[in-house]
Amino acid sequence: MNFTMSFSELMPLAPVMIVGLTAIVAMLLTAIKRNHNLVATASVLGLNLAAIYLLFMLFGTSFVPSNVMGMFMVDPFTLLYQLIAVVAALACCTLSHAYIEGYKDNREELYLLMLLSVTGAMLMVASSHYASFFISLELMSIPVYGMLAYTHQRKKSLEAGVKYLVLSATASAMLLMGMAYIYAYTGSLSFYDSVQALMENITQPMVIVGLGLIIFAVAFKLSLAPFHKWTPDVYAGAPAPMATFLATAAKVATIGVFVRYLLTSGAILVDSIITILTILAVFSILVGNLLAVKQVNLKRILAYSSIAHFGYLIIGLISMTYASLGNVTVYVITYVLTTIGAFGAVALMSSPYNNTDEAESLADYRGLFWRRPVLTAVLTVMMLSLAGIPLTAGFIGKFLVIMAAVTTQHWFLAAMIIVGSGIGLYYYLRVMVVMYMTPPETPRIDADKEWGQKMGGVMVLVVAAAVLVIGVYPDPIIKLALETEILSPLHFMLSQQ
Repeated sequence: MNFTMSFSELMPLAPVMIVGLTAIVAMLLTAIKRNHNLVATASVLGLNLAAIYLLFMLFGTSFVPSNVMGMFMVDPFTLLYQLIAVVAALACCTLSHAYIEGYKDNREELYLLMLLSVTGAMLMVASSHYASFFISLELMSIPVYGMLAYTHQRKKSLEAGVKYLVLSATASAMLLMGMAYIYAYTGSLSFYDSVQALMENITQPMVIVGLGLIIFAVAFKLSLAPFHKWTPDVYAGAPAPMATFLATAAKVATIGVFVRYLLTSGAILVDSIITILTILAVFSILVGNLLAVKQVNLKRILAYSSIAHFGYLIIGLISMTYASLGNVTVYVITYVLTTIGAFGAVALMSSPYNNTDEAESLADYRGLFWRRPVLTAVLTVMMLSLAGIPLTAGFIGKFLVIMAAVTTQHWFLAAMIIVGSGIGLYYYLRVMVVMYMTPPETPRIDADKEWGQKMGGVMVLVVAAAVLVIGVYPDPIIKLALETEILSPLHFMLSQQ
């Protein structure tokens, strides 16, 4: 490999460089003089700059897809998923400012960790090589350990960080072992170059085991059943903005690289891999929805909900046609917006209680409508969207995934989505009912409307508006998703179907 590269050849990764440089600026500002507002502002400016650059690349006429160093493929699919990750990180920065403002210890390092993790997430969705896949995955995951345990005075937060650290390390070991098995038979670490060798050796048991280990590692990161056990504990223990980051930016990066891997390596053509994915999807839908029914902790409800939603998403991957690629992307966008809004409401409710406990029990939300009607309206929209009620973004996402399953005649999988949605309707509506009840006589004191709270409130309102607009007029999002192609021979085959 030729390592002497000109700067122009690296320019397709400019948005990643911008976020990386922002992390360095945040580190220097923290070292010179600690100022929470200054570091938070610098972080938000850097992420905004990266988002604007990505928009210019995505909608500009001069953009040409390129392969950087043989390790990163920058195409429209990469740009869109990087943009989703950056937008999710921006939302988490806004929520973090309100949440961490009253924190007694150092606050600035939180933004540094988040920026480093976003850099890894952006590299991850561009990865087209096993080495870049693993390194970017670790760059994304390692800062998350610190983010989850950041409010370490809360035992739950420390427990969440340690639990995710141990289990994530196990998943990384599985991923490396799977890569080693495949490399032993294909002799190449590139997703693109190993297709023919992979297909020639697909009858070898160790190749199937290698692919299975990679899928299991990804299933852990996406919290698919039966690799889901960490999810409710980590979400419940983590600071609310960090749980938002883990549920959105981190999962967007993982599903992005997984879609690319399945399409470019040819793994999606292997019957045994489809069988594994089908089992994971069905288990996730059943386990996620059934276990959420008995929960009285809102963060745990959202955790089990995310397990079910990624089960729906995997069905979109199984029902692989050119159209369903766009459907998967639409589902990712609707899921990210809805999750940001739901966790954002929890974060804004939790802000005054940084060093003790969070507003996570459903009892904390009883009669919320009578105290904070706007926040209640936002959370109501998010619950309706998660349930897949018409005129919300969630309905569009589910409808497109069901359509993909029906188009490819996966009737059982389409039925599973409908059954799962029916079960989910119960616990989403229960959250809504609690908010509109008569409040208790001694209501919990809500947060003061400081600057950070106001900015967080504006952000979740914008997200709620976006969820409703997509639900009413989804055409632009669907068109954008269909135009974001992955450069691979298999994608061309699917486009002919």
